Amino acid sequence: MVITVEVRKLYKYPFERVVNIHLNKYPTPLEEHVTGIQTVDEKTDNISGIIYRRKIATCNNVIPKFLRKINFLNVNDVHIEEESWLDMKQRILNIKSRCLTWAQYSTFHEVSVFKQSVENPNWTEFHQKGSVIVTGAGKLNRLCEVFAQAFFNKGVKKSVNIMETILEQRCGHPFL
Repeated sequence: MVITVEVRKLYKYPFERVVNIHLNKYPTPLEEHVTGIQTVDEKTDNISGIIYRRKIATCNNVIPKFLRKINFLNVNDVHIEEESWLDMKQRILNIKSRCLTWAQYSTFHEVSVFKQSVENPNWTEFHQKGSVIVTGAGKLNRLCEVFAQAFFNKGVKKSVNIMETILEQRCGHPFL
């Protein structure tokens, strides 16, 4: 079964600020599970000006102990790859993320887009859609997927809250 999560958010802050904060928000004390981020590739296309980045995030494994009885789930760290394409001319940031740690047992993909709002050029629209399919846990596949859905729903809300908190700390309240 495919588990999907989707979120849309309008940040009432300019594109440059929102993107800068997103690209630099981790690690942060607001999220204890992300323990490190390493940029492993970065290049700018000389013709289009698009900046490509590939980062690897190291996160604590938050899978409950009873599910860690499945051998491949019993790891300390989880690694997430994030690829991004920043086009400042078009004012759009496209991001693709995937889990590297359990790639042979599950498929986790997340696609995110930040773009200048059509409603107001000083605002930023955010859209994220993710999916997970677990195939390597036998009879526990569905249980792992239910956990993943709950975790991703909670994680998306937390990520949006972190963005809002950092934006307000650095830029002030959007309605002022």
